[in-house]
Amino acid sequence: MTFRFLHASDLHLGKPFGGYPEGIRNRLREARHAAIGRLAQAARQGGAQVVLLAGDSFDAETPAPDTLRQALRAMADEADIRWIMLPGNHDSLAATELWRRIATDGPANLQPLLDDNPVALAGDVWLLPAPCTQRRAGRDLTQAMDAATPEGVRRVGLGHGPVTDFDDGDGRAGIIPPDRAARSGLDYLALGDWHGQRQIGPATWYSGAPEADSFKHDGPAGALLVDLGGQVTAQPVPIGQFRWTRPHLDLLPGADTRAALTRALPTERARDHLVSVTAGGRLAMSDRAALDAALQAIAPDYGWFAADLSALQVEARPDDLDLIDRAGALRHAADTLLADMTDPQRSQADRDISAAALSRLYSFAQEVQA
Repeated sequence: MTFRFLHASDLHLGKPFGGYPEGIRNRLREARHAAIGRLAQAARQGGAQVVLLAGDSFDAETPAPDTLRQALRAMADEADIRWIMLPGNHDSLAATELWRRIATDGPANLQPLLDDNPVALAGDVWLLPAPCTQRRAGRDLTQAMDAATPEGVRRVGLGHGPVTDFDDGDGRAGIIPPDRAARSGLDYLALGDWHGQRQIGPATWYSGAPEADSFKHDGPAGALLVDLGGQVTAQPVPIGQFRWTRPHLDLLPGADTRAALTRALPTERARDHLVSVTAGGRLAMSDRAALDAALQAIAPDYGWFAADLSALQVEARPDDLDLIDRAGALRHAADTLLADMTDPQRSQADRDISAAALSRLYSFAQEVQA
């Protein structure tokens, strides 16, 4: 017996991305909608006709009418794919109006799971769902996966929430036991909530979001192609359009800052990358100015670009200050900033600010003199 399905979660359709400029916000929102079609295509290419959405298909309990309507129409357009949609913590069963609208307006190939009754995916494959009843249920809803199914069938659990061994600093207590698959006799446990792909046990996976939404998770965003034939396998399938990357530069005086930056940054499909550069070490003031110029020159290539150089120390010599000015107000400002950045009585944060300001003044002076 073989049966394949695509395990996906955390589409978060309608996510506003409020902290970003309007242009990239719109592109990120559209990419999440387009992920529906890419999921369908990945399922077909993998020989699957079912896509399990393990919660948080929508970012809010009250998505905008066009967000909901267009998502349902996109699923309807993929008529050969059976969509199974589980309520997550963002779109829990408490969102009664949302699920009423889905039931009323949803296509025939979309099946929302509004209770924890077992569902037949195929004659010998049964799904045991655990829909989120509210944003914080406060209990292990996956206990429902102990439910009986016909003798000899494959048992697939579908749930949403954190497991007890997550310890990544997000402050949430785990609810789902890591050994839920073994406890409930599951051949595979498909989970949502964690936005990066992660294997918890031999038969337990988080698929991650098909489109990344932060710099928190490394690796390409996607889904999992699950094959229940023989030994159960889960194969990662890249889905995401955008990549969120965090290159770090370790620099020393004399380093070719432009070459280091070029090596660290993605070069293909730059427009589809959101980049957050950090740097550490120390540089001469002229090298720091060259790095600032290189960052400013390359930033427009990317969908979104930011650089944090607060941990990068600057080595300033008297002849560097001469290149700013030999006397007058600019030289006085430069001397003051140099004294502040080397004053051990000042906090490191204040010294970093002074170093950054002196580097900016140096760069400005070079631009004026050029």
